[in-house]
Amino acid sequence: MAISDFPAFRRYAGLLDAAWPKRAWIAAIHLVALVHIYLTEYSAFRIALALFTWGLLNCFWLVAFRRPAMAAALSLIMVEALIVLSRFKFDILEMNVSFFDFLVVDADTVSFLLRAFPDLRMPAIIAILVTPLALILIWRRDPFRVRRRVSAVSGCVCLVAIDGIASTTPEQVWEAFQGVNHISYFARSGVVSVSELMTHGFLDSDPVATDRLNFVPGETCQPAGKPPHIIMLLDESSFDITAAPGIKVPKDYQRHFRSFDGKARSFLVEGSGGPTWYAEYNVLTGLSTRSFGRFQFNVTRLAAGRVERGLPQALRKCGYKTFSLFPYYGSFLSSRRFQMTTGIERFIDLSEMGATDDLQPDRFFYEHALNLIRRELGSVPLFMFTYVTVNHFPWDWVFRPDLTPEWKQPGNDPSIDEYIRRQTMSGRDYADFLRRLAQEFPQESFLLVRFGDHQPALSARIIDPSLDEAALARRFAQSDPRYFKTYYAIDTINFKPVDLSSALGVLDAPYLPLVIQEAAGLPLDPSFAEQKRIFKRCGGVFYGCAGGAEARRFNRMLIDAGLIKGL
Repeated sequence: MAISDFPAFRRYAGLLDAAWPKRAWIAAIHLVALVHIYLTEYSAFRIALALFTWGLLNCFWLVAFRRPAMAAALSLIMVEALIVLSRFKFDILEMNVSFFDFLVVDADTVSFLLRAFPDLRMPAIIAILVTPLALILIWRRDPFRVRRRVSAVSGCVCLVAIDGIASTTPEQVWEAFQGVNHISYFARSGVVSVSELMTHGFLDSDPVATDRLNFVPGETCQPAGKPPHIIMLLDESSFDITAAPGIKVPKDYQRHFRSFDGKARSFLVEGSGGPTWYAEYNVLTGLSTRSFGRFQFNVTRLAAGRVERGLPQALRKCGYKTFSLFPYYGSFLSSRRFQMTTGIERFIDLSEMGATDDLQPDRFFYEHALNLIRRELGSVPLFMFTYVTVNHFPWDWVFRPDLTPEWKQPGNDPSIDEYIRRQTMSGRDYADFLRRLAQEFPQESFLLVRFGDHQPALSARIIDPSLDEAALARRFAQSDPRYFKTYYAIDTINFKPVDLSSALGVLDAPYLPLVIQEAAGLPLDPSFAEQKRIFKRCGGVFYGCAGGAEARRFNRMLIDAGLIKGL
């Protein structure tokens, strides 16, 4: 008698045959995930990290539901969503999605995405409607069950493996800017984020400070004379490109980087190649983004509603009206909430200015600044934070050639020549803005302070062409000044700066509010008076002074004074 003749064998074989189709489509879900991991992850190290992440997700859902098909489907949805969102973010910001993007999800982020990319709405609606129906079908047709204890132990193994692998190979700063390795980068950023939060929270500060800031509730500032209107101008992606060897520039190119007194001053910022919001945080709060450690990239989102110390707040105490002309949607990285927290009373974004494109000639923003002055001019001084963006990437196409009919290429790489052409346009529009201010408001005095927020992305490959990617990453990690130095310049109309003692030849970005207040002849509030003492002790260095000790101490003093909350 053959074994197949036994009834028990026939019964179990029938069950096995019935289960195989179900096993096949569960295996198909895993296969899809594995193929996507293989296509998006590079190197055995990153593939291993992504596989353990896939295992952890499955174990998590198995503990919750016990159904392997449901677990695989939910894990696949999460992985696919992560890859899509990461690619989407990379297309906008040239950075992968990190763990922090899910740790702090705010209404501004959702608002920005739907406003800037309205085509997302219909796919989002379809996904919201279809996904639950598909999951219900999978739930009802999944005959298998897995013990929760087995799933929990397996999940712990995966978690330990992720932590061990991520810890043995420290994350490099440049890895976020590659547009690949979405799952492994997310997992590694999660390990780092949790470690950072457990070590010192979002903001690095001393646990206690013996000194206090002596604020008097309701205290106002009493200027010695009539203060000037102040215009702080962010010159997008601008620096003196002759810092790179062998670059050809037009005659008088460097004139744009000089102040009214003929001096060329350098500005040490905390980002390179793209993060304008680092400089925004520096010049509005007078503080360092580097105090946020690994959370630095999300500084404005974290500071919104929490960091109330800043230049606009100090100026309002001196009777100023404060405005911001912002060149993008106000919901971008919580920019509106952040700037209003620092004391901006009226925030005007790109849509309110009536622009259909975020890349505009500088004259567009200058015209809005002039209109704002005409409307608001009265008995109180004005403060405006204004942006100009013509230097913004990309430079692989010619923007508005009709505005420079006389232009002749200097003879560099085409993208560099286009960058220089736009800087020439920017300098011409700024000179025209100064002329119109003097002409239209002959009885008013103005203090203008402009600065480059960061170097353009193209500077990394031209400052030292001999460096490979790894060596360049080390330079960035060490904050090599060659890649973080832009410019700042001071100009005046019907006004002579009162005190320029803080306007050093090389200035750390967080000290710019100090320079502006002293140049305008304004008394310093207790927090800026303390920062002036730090400035003197540290020879003009802020975060880098004493290995960050001065910045940590100052952060604690601001927390104790109630000017930083919830960090």
